[in-house]
Amino acid sequence: MIQVEDNNMRAEYDFTGGVRGKHYRAMQAGYTITVHKADGTTVVKDVMPKEGAVILEPDIRTYFPDSESVNRALRCLIPLLPKKYRAKAKKA
Repeated sequence: MIQVEDNNMRAEYDFTGGVRGKHYRAMQAGYTITVHKADGTTVVKDVMPKEGAVILEPDIRTYFPDSESVNRALRCLIPLLPKKYRAKAKKA
């Protein structure tokens, strides 16, 4: 497991037994946000990731803050893929 040092983390937080990516599949399937306003009203929003959306974990976002940087890095990796995988990708 990759350790990311976060100097803003309080000492009393204990993530022993925590599971990375525990809610990943559920997030991909969509989720609901409920906002309870001070005036007593409630706003409910259903959120679905866009088709083809990729969720980056926080430690990766540090290095790839936007789509352009992610795409640039992945394009550098494509030539390193075996030719059979590159041929499949072109057909799709």
